[in-house]
Amino acid sequence: MRKVSFAINISLDGVCDHTLFNPNPEIHEYFTEVMNEVDLIFFGRIMYQLMFPYWANVARDKSGTYDENKFAEKITSISRVVVSRSLTTSDENTRIVRANPAEELLQLKQLPGKTISVDSISMLPELIAAGLIDEFKLMIHPVILGNGRRLLDTGNLQEKLDLKLIETINFKSGCVALHYLKK
Repeated sequence: MRKVSFAINISLDGVCDHTLFNPNPEIHEYFTEVMNEVDLIFFGRIMYQLMFPYWANVARDKSGTYDENKFAEKITSISRVVVSRSLTTSDENTRIVRANPAEELLQLKQLPGKTISVDSISMLPELIAAGLIDEFKLMIHPVILGNGRRLLDTGNLQEKLDLKLIETINFKSGCVALHYLKK
C-alpha cells in the first residue's frame, strides 16, 4: 500500500497561508527533495488554484531562481488529483474529483506507486479521521502571523492523533523541518 504524506509550510502560531511566507533557496530545495518521493499530489481546490498555474508558468518560462525553477519542473511533472465541486477545468496532468475525498484517496492508496502527497487544509481533518495520513512533514517558519488559515481549527479532530518524530532539519533561515510518522 502506498504511503500518504502531508507536507506544508506553517508559522509558529499554526498559520498555513503560503502567500505569507518568504521562500528561499533552501526551502525550495527541501520541497523539491520531498517531491522526488511523490508520484501523485492530492489537492483541494484552494491549494490547487494557489499552486497552478503559477508553478506551471515558472516551469514553462524558467522565470524563477534556479531553485524555484527546479521545484517548478518537479511539481508540474507529477500527476495531480484535485477535489472540487466548483472547478470546471484543469490542466492535462490533473483529474478533478467531485466528492468523497477520503474514499478516493483510499482507492489511490491501494494502487501501486510512490508516495501520495496531500495538499489540502480543508480536507485534512476528514483524511486524518479516516486514518489515511501516514506522515506529516511540517516546515516551521520563524514567524508569528497572528491571523490566517490555521492547520486545524478547534474541534476539527474527533480524537487526538499521536505522532512519532523521526527527523528534524534546521535551516540557516531559522526554519525547521519536522518529519513525523503516525504511531
